[in-house]
Amino acid sequence: MYVEDAVTTDVSSSGDMPAGSPYRRVVLKLSGESFCRPGERGISMDEVLHIARQTVQAASRGVEIAVVIGGGNILRGASFTAGNTAVQEATGHYMGMLATVINGLALQDAIESVGAQTRLLTATRMDGVAEPYIRRRARRHLEKGRIVILAAGTGSPFVTTDTAAAQRALELEADILMKATRVDGVYSDDPEKNPHAILYRDLTYQQVREQNLRVMDVTAISQCMEHAMPILVFNYRQDRNIERAVSGEKIGTLVSARKD
Repeated sequence: MYVEDAVTTDVSSSGDMPAGSPYRRVVLKLSGESFCRPGERGISMDEVLHIARQTVQAASRGVEIAVVIGGGNILRGASFTAGNTAVQEATGHYMGMLATVINGLALQDAIESVGAQTRLLTATRMDGVAEPYIRRRARRHLEKGRIVILAAGTGSPFVTTDTAAAQRALELEADILMKATRVDGVYSDDPEKNPHAILYRDLTYQQVREQNLRVMDVTAISQCMEHAMPILVFNYRQDRNIERAVSGEKIGTLVSARKD
């Protein structure tokens, strides 16, 4: 039986916004590629520690942070099973979920090594290494000031971690969903291939869908659009950008219900 810890470090149960931030609670989406060096695979603890330090700095402002992580640096289920008849596609997706748990364990230790408390919760039960994801439990950890790491997507195959991030943001009543990428925001074209690509600062959900912009997958965008969950896309590789994002600074691209 799960028993909640008696010691509390509640930083936001009053419902007040943290000082220096327009947000009380955020969901941060990290791709698996953020756990390794550009062009490589696997896990680089230097990269993970860079993310961990930024996340702890952001949380020090009193913002509750839940992190949803991908697993593409280890295995991407859809790509793994493409043309591979020996492994069913659903199996490949479950394998990808396990990859996110490996990343979650690495991030958990990295964050704790720089002085913050964490909890790793997984959508697929694996009690030996993590707690099962229960919405109320995740909320309580956030209220106690812990950085909550959410792994294994939604626990179901054929669902991306982008959609998992959107769903968790809605379930946990986050103020915003933040997607950390390796570019400065949403562009009209791939900026790594087209130097003339235009960086958008503000977009509506409808513009993202109509222009087929690469923000998140269609299901994630639709969920956020239906429930008016804003999305901020920004470059996590620039030092302190996670902290700047939760502080409300004008960085990256904001996707919301209407363009100001």
